[in-house]
Amino acid sequence: MPDLDRVREALQSSMTTWATVEVRGDQARVIPAPELEPLIAGLDRLAPQWSLHWACDATSPYVVRARLDVAGVSREGLAQAPTLPDAKLAALAELARLFGISGGEGQWVDYDPEDGANVADLDAERELPAAPRPVALPPEPPRDPQMEKARRHIDDLLEQLKAAGKSGEAARILMRGYGETVDESRALYKQLKAILDQ
Repeated sequence: MPDLDRVREALQSSMTTWATVEVRGDQARVIPAPELEPLIAGLDRLAPQWSLHWACDATSPYVVRARLDVAGVSREGLAQAPTLPDAKLAALAELARLFGISGGEGQWVDYDPEDGANVADLDAERELPAAPRPVALPPEPPRDPQMEKARRHIDDLLEQLKAAGKSGEAARILMRGYGETVDESRALYKQLKAILDQ
């Protein structure tokens, strides 16, 4: 049985479309909503049995109920919108909110009766990658000049082994690195030198 976190992930990843929930002249209020096809695909991957039921309670304006049963949990979203497709999307958005996925109160955008709500700017904002947060690197440990010299000698020897076609044998010896101490590095150097001299 899938856990609720995975159900929330499926809902969150399907929040790729917009539902127009209100129109006032040349403006419309839109809310983020789950797109049905990606949601279905996500739920199919998650649970062998789940169900989504719809009911249309009114037609002017449209009032739609969406009920999702998954992972032993049921949630029902109820929403109103000027068109049936938007009411279904808004009901899915309400359902997602009840699972803990908040889409916010919505945003006002330009509206054309033929083309619908203009969400192009909202889609562009959504696609902008989040700026990575700078991560402070831990300070480098102080370097031992003798260890640095030993590593340079090993690197020089590795170049010679590579030229001689013996780098595979050297790689097995250096699998754990150059050694933790100068004495370990010297011992590794002697092993590598023996391979080169063969």
